[in-house]
Amino acid sequence: MAMGKKGDQQVGLLVPYHEMRSAGHPFYQALDTILRDAGFDKYAEKLCSRRFYHPVMGRPGLAPGNYFRSLLVGYFEGIDSERGIAWRLADSLSLREFLGLPTETAPPDHSTISRTRRLIDEETHQGSLQVGARPAEHE
Repeated sequence: MAMGKKGDQQVGLLVPYHEMRSAGHPFYQALDTILRDAGFDKYAEKLCSRRFYHPVMGRPGLAPGNYFRSLLVGYFEGIDSERGIAWRLADSLSLREFLGLPTETAPPDHSTISRTRRLIDEETHQGSLQVGARPAEHE
């Protein structure tokens, strides 16, 4: 056995999942600020609630703001599949923060993203993403 020295204490290797924090990604932090200031999430909920979401049927769906934010992640990161978007969201703490998800809440899986995409028509997709892009044009 070797002689120990003061200050040579091994730090634990495992960090509980709920204690993980991310410094965040500067781009997604700025985009989140722009979208929040523009009221993007409330607008997306208002736009989608009347036509695409039933108030009491089945399990709670993916919030429209989180769905469109997931699509923005796919667009900005060049990910062209729902599986790829879901994998990226599950892999990144800063993207979970961008979606407003606590660390103990799982991000949406690919089937949820796909199902939500099929429920919402093309005009609503275009309208929501154009409103989300408008504030960014002025920055």
